[in-house]
Amino acid sequence: MNADLSRPRPAGQEENSPPLPFAERELPAGRHQFHKERLMAQIHEDLRATDAATTATPARARTTTSRNPFLRRSFLVPAAGFALAGALAVGFFSYVDRGAADGPGSTIATGPALTTRIGAADPKGAPQLLDRISLASASVAGPAVRADQFIYIGSKTANTYVKTVGSKSTLVSEQLHMRHQWNSADGTKGWLIEPGNTGPEGVTLAGPDEKGNAPTPHLNAPTHNYLAALPTDPDALLARIYQETKGKGTGPDQEAFTTIGDLLRGSYPPAELTTALYRAAAKIPGVVMVDDAVDAAGRSGIAVARLDERSGLREEWIFDRQSLAFLGERSVQVRGESGEQGLIKPGTVVFTSAVTTRTVVDRIKEIPAG
Repeated sequence: MNADLSRPRPAGQEENSPPLPFAERELPAGRHQFHKERLMAQIHEDLRATDAATTATPARARTTTSRNPFLRRSFLVPAAGFALAGALAVGFFSYVDRGAADGPGSTIATGPALTTRIGAADPKGAPQLLDRISLASASVAGPAVRADQFIYIGSKTANTYVKTVGSKSTLVSEQLHMRHQWNSADGTKGWLIEPGNTGPEGVTLAGPDEKGNAPTPHLNAPTHNYLAALPTDPDALLARIYQETKGKGTGPDQEAFTTIGDLLRGSYPPAELTTALYRAAAKIPGVVMVDDAVDAAGRSGIAVARLDERSGLREEWIFDRQSLAFLGERSVQVRGESGEQGLIKPGTVVFTSAVTTRTVVDRIKEIPAG
């Protein structure tokens, strides 16, 4: 999505340009050992929570269950690995100064918190919009992926978080930056390159989990092959989503909406499944249409959204007004205040991401031209 997110902020790199320079971050023991974003995310969350507890007043994290917020905001295709790009949209943590090379507390340059105009919500417009989007998606051919090929997703992204240096806390947003992700259809091979989360060469997403077991694909950690086997009947699909996500998140409806958004942004579903996901989303209570939203690449569009009543955070899926193609996703604080000292005010863009390229390539680290 976009920064200011309604307006582009610190210039990120061009969509398909080489990754931004990386300054190695002090990492907890074991993070590179497993080379799994899922584990990396958990460790990073623990690090922030520990630092906040020992050096500053703990940030008021949103109520969540079972799922790591770093995992949620950075959903990826493979069961083998997840990135921690955008956790803060679900749980906000204070990031304490650790003397990073490019400034206190981060290996990505930061600036003023991203803000946006809060778009008007129309509950009655969502079903019709989602019906139009589902029809448009049905005409787009899904990916054909050979066993020796990889799904590549290039996206521009940024997070907003409470940064604590000494006794002073401020709200900052990361510079928009590119993340590059490759995954095989069966999820056994993968790679991630993202400033702040990996070195310049990236990290592998392959391998066993922290217990040495082969990961089992599921809705919140799917492979392309897993997605291809999901039901394409909207009712059956939605029932499956509710069943698999039971007890997670801040409520079953919000969790179902977030899960579908993760699939739309972080994977490359077959065309039939994409259509079913939109039709399933139309059946979730509380889904609305938002008249205006801007993604992380600066593209303005119309959005399908849902407000988390507990946190006051609204998740918005952004679509092109003409083609109705999926552009990206952002999370905007629209009600109440959150974060340490209530620094997250309405209009703050907590997380933003724009899918700039989604295609099939022959090799890991191959970035498509154009």
